[in-house]
Amino acid sequence: MNRIAESELIINNRGAVYHLNLRPEELAQNIITVGDPDRVAEVSKHFDKIEGKYQHREFVTHTGWVADKRISVVSTGIGTDNIDIVLNELDALVNIDFDTRTIKPQLSHLNIIRVGTSGSLQKDIPVDSFVASTHGLGIDNLLNFYQQQNNAEENQLLGAFASQVQIGGGFASPYIAAAGTSLLKHFVGGFHHGITVTCPGFYGPQGRILRLGLVNTELIDRLTGFSYGNHRITNFEMETSGIYGLGKLLGHQCLSLSAIVANRISKEFSKDSATTMEKLIKQTLEIIGQIK
Repeated sequence: MNRIAESELIINNRGAVYHLNLRPEELAQNIITVGDPDRVAEVSKHFDKIEGKYQHREFVTHTGWVADKRISVVSTGIGTDNIDIVLNELDALVNIDFDTRTIKPQLSHLNIIRVGTSGSLQKDIPVDSFVASTHGLGIDNLLNFYQQQNNAEENQLLGAFASQVQIGGGFASPYIAAAGTSLLKHFVGGFHHGITVTCPGFYGPQGRILRLGLVNTELIDRLTGFSYGNHRITNFEMETSGIYGLGKLLGHQCLSLSAIVANRISKEFSKDSATTMEKLIKQTLEIIGQIK
C-alpha cells in the first residue's frame, strides 16, 4: 500500500487532521454539517451529552450523543471550496491509518447530512418550508477536478440541463450526483423533494443584480423552468453538489436538507429564519434518532 506523504495529508502535533483539528476517535459515524460556525452550538444544545468540542479557523466540531446515537456536528463555512476540505478530511479520519499513512483495507461509510439555508426557485415552495435534495447539480467546478462516475439517469439529467438552461461556454461544466437513498427515504413527510443547484457565489452566480451586469440574465427563469420527467429544480445554495459528488465518490451516504429562507420567484424573505432553522434542526435530530 502506498504511503501518503506529509505534504498531502497534514496531521498536526496532537495527531489531528489539519483543518478540522480532529483525531479519528473524535468523529462520530453520523455527521451533521452546517455552514455557520455559530450554528454548531445551535445543534449540539439538543444533545443529551457533549463529549468533545474542537476548532480550527472556521471549522468547529461538537461530538456528542442523542439517546444512543453518537453524532458530530461540523461547520464547513460557505462554498464548495470548503466542502472539498471537509469531505476529504472526514473521509481521511475514518479510512486512512494516521500511523502508517496508508488507506485502510476495510473502508468505513459515514452518514453526512447538511442542514442549511437556501433560496426556493419554485413559487409553490414557500419561505419557511423544507427541501430534501434528491440531487445536487453543481455549476461551481469542484467535481471537475476529480474522476467522476455518473449513472445513466445522472447523464440524462445533465444532458437535459445543458439543453434547457444553456448556461454557456463561459461557465464551468455542470456535474450532478444523487442523494444517499438510505438517508433520503427517512426525510419524506414535511419535505419538498427536487434537484438543488449549487452555485459558486451568492450574488451574480445566483442571479442577483446590485451594481454589476450579468452575463446570463435569464438564469433564474431557466432554472425554474427546467424539467425532466418527474424532476425539477427546487432551490439553489452553495454546498450541496460538492457534498453529494465527493460523498458518492468516497462511498458515503449524504443528504442535504434546506430551510427555505428566500423565494426568488415571489421575491419574499423569511421574517423569522432562526425559528425555521431551529425547527429543521430538531426535526433532523429526531429522524436521525429513529434511523436503525
